[in-house]
Amino acid sequence: MNTYIESGLAALGDPTRLAIFHQLAKNPRAVNELAAGLPVSRPAVSQHLRVLKHARLVRDRRDGTRRIYELNPQGIALLRDHFAQLWDQSLLAFKKFAEDEYKKEKKNDTRTRAHGKRKKDPSRGSAD
Repeated sequence: MNTYIESGLAALGDPTRLAIFHQLAKNPRAVNELAAGLPVSRPAVSQHLRVLKHARLVRDRRDGTRRIYELNPQGIALLRDHFAQLWDQSLLAFKKFAEDEYKKEKKNDTRTRAHGKRKKDPSRGSAD
């Protein structure tokens, strides 16, 4: 697995970082704005932002004396692509399973007919 994917998933595994990520998804913000909406100190928010930035999920830009943080589309694209690939693999595995089960069922139907046994028709009532 890609190092950035691992660090991105690990970074978002922390509830405070996930909350910061969700706030930044709404709009870019400065550290003090982020800290105002969280139960942690401004220095703690800065440390969480550093982790998110290292994971390439957040980037910053200067605005006078402040730094404005926003989501990094490139890092998010890496995670999106990772989950899309997992989804594709899951769908292929499900398709293979369904096809294998269908083949087993067909094979069992053929065996049943070859031995002269008829399958009961559930739509017919019991004629016994």
